[in-house]
Amino acid sequence: MRRLLSSTASFILIAGTALATDGVPSQEAAEGTFKAPPFSPYANRTIPERPLWGDTHLHTGLSLDAGAFGNTLLPDEAWRFAKGEQVISSTGQPVRLARPLDWMVLTDHTDLMGFAPDLQAGKPGVLADPKGREWYEGYSKGGAAAGETAFDLITNFSQGTLPELLLNSYSPGADAFAFTWEHIVDAAERHNEPGTFTAFIGFEWTSVPKGFNLHRNVMLRDGGVRAKQVVPPVTQAPFGDTNPDSLYDWLEMYEEKTGGRAVSFSHNGNLSNGWMFPIDKRYHGETVDQTYVERRARWEPHYEVTQIKGDGEAHPALSPEDAFADYENWDVGNLDLTELKTPEMLAGEYAREALKRGLMLEEKFGVNPYKFGMGGATDSHTSLTTAEEENFFSKSVSVEPSPNRIQHPFVKSALGEIPGHLLVASGYTAVWATENTRAAIFDAFKRRETYATTGPRIGLRFFGGWDFTENDLRTRMPAEIGYSKGVPMGGDMRPREGDGAPNFLIFALRDPIGANLDRLQIIKGWLDSDGELQEKVYDVAWSGDRVADEDGNVPSVGNTVDLETASWSNSIGTSELAVVWTDPDFNAAERAFYYVRALEIPTPRWVVYDKVRFGIELPEEAQLIHQERAYSSPIWYTPKD
Repeated sequence: MRRLLSSTASFILIAGTALATDGVPSQEAAEGTFKAPPFSPYANRTIPERPLWGDTHLHTGLSLDAGAFGNTLLPDEAWRFAKGEQVISSTGQPVRLARPLDWMVLTDHTDLMGFAPDLQAGKPGVLADPKGREWYEGYSKGGAAAGETAFDLITNFSQGTLPELLLNSYSPGADAFAFTWEHIVDAAERHNEPGTFTAFIGFEWTSVPKGFNLHRNVMLRDGGVRAKQVVPPVTQAPFGDTNPDSLYDWLEMYEEKTGGRAVSFSHNGNLSNGWMFPIDKRYHGETVDQTYVERRARWEPHYEVTQIKGDGEAHPALSPEDAFADYENWDVGNLDLTELKTPEMLAGEYAREALKRGLMLEEKFGVNPYKFGMGGATDSHTSLTTAEEENFFSKSVSVEPSPNRIQHPFVKSALGEIPGHLLVASGYTAVWATENTRAAIFDAFKRRETYATTGPRIGLRFFGGWDFTENDLRTRMPAEIGYSKGVPMGGDMRPREGDGAPNFLIFALRDPIGANLDRLQIIKGWLDSDGELQEKVYDVAWSGDRVADEDGNVPSVGNTVDLETASWSNSIGTSELAVVWTDPDFNAAERAFYYVRALEIPTPRWVVYDKVRFGIELPEEAQLIHQERAYSSPIWYTPKD
């Protein structure tokens, strides 16, 4: 054996390969010596190899509303929970994720940063203000009184009527504000473990003028050294502004001052009453112009398409031919239900329509402001990033698991209410990053190589090109082919050669501990030759021996849900689906986008688990069964000039 090792070493030296100090050839030397591809197909790989699962939107007790509702868990508990540790919730319940996450962005609200813990503690500065004392007394009573207090506090925030004393004490320039930001930054630094778990520094910029949701979350690529050179922006006057332009100003300032990198992304356009994706007039009075489309395209490469406050992919009124568009839609009104929804508002709220509008604006301005990747998040205000139906700890502490939580409306006003059973146990973002670090994951967000799920960890690959074939499906390494012959989700189609139509390579795997897959669909949107926006949903792969009808529609997969036991059977559906699909309606002169929607077989919603565990009766109107899903980021086609 000793002789063999010696001979091997001599061969390597003769070949001119340098040895590392431990006698092993250095990586640089090995790559320089073996010019031909290595026998091992996994050697020297530089492509993303597995999806990294995370949440882009979570609040702790440091957030104004979360703390007012009774959340006492701070960033350390939130990070520990996301990493897979068991914690005790604010209501005293032990809770743990089925599987840890790979990364997370903690996004506490910036307005009145530091106020919530002081309210809970009854600090003298809070009690010195009459309104502060009123809120403290209501919070201290607990139960319904605490809930009413929280809603009153949030109403004053959204209406811009916060007491001046409290506003001055918890805004930029105040010690409490700076201390809280340092707390947030330091906690992320403590829990960031490159290669194992990525803890992003971030925040939520909470623009909600007159109850219209214009919120954005911000994620920094950087660590504490850069983050502490700034304090985050707020929306309350005179310290800030609800116009997204002011956030873009802050992002530019951050990068110029620190040399760092940042992105922002909006969420819940369904609660903006039409203002999230404008095409003409913007909420604050400006028009959609060249400056706007360029700034939004630069700073918002991502959209949170699904979360606790509803799914925002599509709406049946906008997509009447889509049999799966009516999924967890929240379409009653704005965030605090001070204004009801009207039909003409819907087009400015949903992701699919925004992607279509982006094509039209690109035709006009040469820049697409709505060219975003897809992601999901919880927006939980419990510090617990739970998107599992059987483990759903809900939106806030007041509706953590209990026999009566389903009776608590999300919001109630003189105009109506959003009942508690409409809350959604959603969702997560999967990122195709080369490694589990801040830099690699952030860069994947910038190139839009992400996808959303409503909670399940469905594996999804999506590539667009011009020459994929059926033979490309006969591999267990689809990514090698996808990257070499096309572009991944989030990308732009390579220039067209010849006169063929684009085709797409799609692979999907069910969640290993979840439900089987029903089908894969491609959603296409395009700007036709008459300047009209169009869309079409194609069933491209499905389980079993079902046969599509003459219009291409595939029958239902069936339903195995047992409502008495909150269970289902994987006796229908399939564990994986793969297809190469060519666009049969392609027109080379028309701008277009394509994205994948992967659907699971029917499973119980979280309300059914509550029914079984607590022995309660559910409202007749409560939806009990759904089909969870994944949404890929789009791939865009742009005609040659």
